[in-house]
Amino acid sequence: MKLAEALIFRADCQKRFEQLKQRLLISAKVQEGDEPPENPNELLTELESVAGQLTNLIQRINRTNSTTAYAEGKTLSDALAERDILALKRTAYADLAQTASVRQDRYSKSEVKFKSTVNVPEIQKRADELAKAYREMDARIQEINWRTDVTQ
Repeated sequence: MKLAEALIFRADCQKRFEQLKQRLLISAKVQEGDEPPENPNELLTELESVAGQLTNLIQRINRTNSTTAYAEGKTLSDALAERDILALKRTAYADLAQTASVRQDRYSKSEVKFKSTVNVPEIQKRADELAKAYREMDARIQEINWRTDVTQ
């Protein structure tokens, strides 16, 4: 199985686990004399099975990420951490640019006037650079994911 396929399967397992949890919560309590919509014991058994599959899959993905080369001296795990930080920084810069560039309509001279404390065009340019770096890194990671087999 390729790493990209394992990541898709992991997402499916996570969704399945959450769906089972919700169904279990619905079936956990009923009015006296009523029957639950589903058997909670069967749902618990299935939940445990999916949790086991998910644990195994995550462990395999993590081992693969830790041993797969991304670039000179970096593993795929290193690249994923860098990509996550790029996303955080891009969001921070984009939010800052948006907040600092809010227009205000003043209807009288007595209303409070606000001014930006940062250079909005520079901040927006940095946000755009970070977004581009994220896209390029993500594309490279996806390429590696489709070429790499998951370790056992």
